[in-house]
Amino acid sequence: MSIIVDQNTRVVVQGITGGEGSFHAAQMKAYGTKVVAGVTPGKGGTQHEGTPVFNGVAEAVRKEGANASIIFVPASFATDAIMESADAGIAVIICITEGIPTLDMVKAVRYVAEKKARLIGPNCPGIISPGKCKIGIMPGDTFLSEGKKKVGLISRSGTLTYEAVKQLSELGIAQSTAIGIGGDPIVGSIFTDLLPLFEADPETQGVLVIGEIGGNAEEDAARLVKARMKKPVAAFVAGMTAPPGRRMGHAGAIISGGKGTATEKIQVFRECGVAVAQSPAEIGSTVAKMLKLA
Repeated sequence: MSIIVDQNTRVVVQGITGGEGSFHAAQMKAYGTKVVAGVTPGKGGTQHEGTPVFNGVAEAVRKEGANASIIFVPASFATDAIMESADAGIAVIICITEGIPTLDMVKAVRYVAEKKARLIGPNCPGIISPGKCKIGIMPGDTFLSEGKKKVGLISRSGTLTYEAVKQLSELGIAQSTAIGIGGDPIVGSIFTDLLPLFEADPETQGVLVIGEIGGNAEEDAARLVKARMKKPVAAFVAGMTAPPGRRMGHAGAIISGGKGTATEKIQVFRECGVAVAQSPAEIGSTVAKMLKLA
């Protein structure tokens, strides 16, 4: 069993003929992902490196059976691309694009929810079920499909995802599914949306949450863990030294009104029984201890 995506997922790439879309479509195919279609308006009826290209997502769904999409279009067109996927009946929408205005995302997130689709991102690395399906920009060879135990991973930070996975894989800890939810103030899926999926997944023995300063998503996640989860959860929160009122890395990583600090988030995690890594270098060892492997 996989979370959200698996070997049967059929992907349409919105913006496949652009540089980033073309490169990552090839990388996804090389990993074994079923990239069945691309979309670039005005280029319908052509092929791009062996993948059929359509003018719209609905045509890709109808002709190629696409059920997931990944978006590599400029920020000014990205919310329209998200809503086009939702309109076409796509079940899983991954938006890699960064720099989308917050108000545009408020509209897009509401629209996707009304269509009962799942949106991951924007400004995210995507999702991977190692050995089965990769929809995103992450380096697939870092991830481990089989190991001593399997953990699920949910992260606001792409870079820290890769670092955490490298540590886990070196310790022989595989990943069931890793999801980069993105670092913007408004994203399609948050920790509390995804944690219950890992709790229900028989292949997942524990979960790693990677958070950042800003907002209250980590505090909400900690309280959900305490109230509803039986599987062990570990966490790391980036931004211990961030000064209030200054954005650190992501658009959503900003402390406002004294709320959203790393110290506050770590305290709530610990109060809720979550094992917290003190530094990025300790993420792997913290998970290993949580799983009683060290």
